[in-house]
Amino acid sequence: MNEIDKKSLENAKKLFLSGAINSVEIGTIKGLQQIHKFLFDGLYDFAGIIRKENISKGNFRFGNSLYLEEMLKKIETMSEATLNDIIDKYVEMNIAHPFLEGNGRCTRIWLDLILKKNIHKIVNWKNIDKNLYLQAMERSPINTLEIKTLIENNLTEDFSLECVFKGIETSYYYENNN
Repeated sequence: MNEIDKKSLENAKKLFLSGAINSVEIGTIKGLQQIHKFLFDGLYDFAGIIRKENISKGNFRFGNSLYLEEMLKKIETMSEATLNDIIDKYVEMNIAHPFLEGNGRCTRIWLDLILKKNIHKIVNWKNIDKNLYLQAMERSPINTLEIKTLIENNLTEDFSLECVFKGIETSYYYENNN
């Protein structure tokens, strides 16, 4: 793990330990920006700032920066009434990828906040295999069944800091290229 990841992982834990997580707007773009800013403040000059550049990963191009603001407004209004709705919103946010870096780490925390608020559960990320998760997310713009199944089968009512921190550590592991 590089130094930026180590520091932002510490920041992610502080987000919960400090209670700052309780001031994050749930399910909004502002809330996602708050999370990103907390995790990456002082590490990236774009912490919490929506990107103005186009980005891609492999052969996939994320939301075009020209239309990103409109995309985010639409995502923000998506329903959170059911687990399927929430995961659809999560997938759309992943497609938008609003930041230059740190999208996955932030959106997984954002997703857990939405899940906790609306269905009183969070994802037990430590039980989700990295390769299965990454493959499901890669295919999610075309078919959300895999990611929905992975998440649904790994929901928990354990909101303990231990469970949350294990999830955050797993989230960082997903981003590690090893």
